[in-house]
Amino acid sequence: MKAVETQTPTQPHGLLSRYNEVTRDVHRGFIAEWTVTIILLLFGMTTLVQAFVIPSASMEDTLLIGDHVLVDKLLYAPSGPVSKHILPYRDVHRGDVIVFRYPEDIKEDYVKRAIGLPGDHIKLVNKQLILNGHAVNEPYAVHKTGYIDSYRDNFPSEPNTGLFPGGIDMLEHHVVNGEVVVPPNSIFAMGDNRDNSSDSRYWGFVPRENLVGTPLIIYWSFEAPGEDLTNPNIGVDHLVDIVTHFFTRTRWSREFRLIRGYPLK
Repeated sequence: MKAVETQTPTQPHGLLSRYNEVTRDVHRGFIAEWTVTIILLLFGMTTLVQAFVIPSASMEDTLLIGDHVLVDKLLYAPSGPVSKHILPYRDVHRGDVIVFRYPEDIKEDYVKRAIGLPGDHIKLVNKQLILNGHAVNEPYAVHKTGYIDSYRDNFPSEPNTGLFPGGIDMLEHHVVNGEVVVPPNSIFAMGDNRDNSSDSRYWGFVPRENLVGTPLIIYWSFEAPGEDLTNPNIGVDHLVDIVTHFFTRTRWSREFRLIRGYPLK
């Protein structure tokens, strides 16, 4: 004869107690899950990826004023003895689009293109980039003025405008035979909009440790005045402007556009 397992009937108050206990466990689990999720999202957004908005025209036509981009902060991070084998770290390549802390004010973030790496020789002749003795094809570069500026377009030369301390130091200590020579742990960066870019020609080199990352993708592009985007206290008027003109001034053709470097040799 088969033995039949018996179970003591549960009293009603026991069922209620068990229900409350399960409910509490579910609530605790739900809160714990969302807490962990939020922490991971915040960690990812501040450590791995960060959102930036482009406030100036210096990178036109690659990046426009009002482009909102996600920046990979991991790519250029210093690698350790183990992490360098399992994480996608790499050094900067010529032609990369880079985000960095502005050398003259590290509270500001700038975006430019890496043109020269340590040891590179750089000069401009009538707007043409000469890198290590060779003229370079730059399909991303645009020139929006028809005249030749004696300093901007024939660089390095006698400045015809005020320079920042880093730019003065560069001209005094890092020019050899009419070419700028990039020092160790430094990057020479320029905007793609060559005729309208405050870049290494004016404030010198980007220290390697100032690198923040590289833009990956444009996730939203909204046509807005640059002064609205550089104002640290975005006003109600700007928010109203976004809500009012979201559909008409969003550049839909730029949504989810990937940002890629262009190899320079």
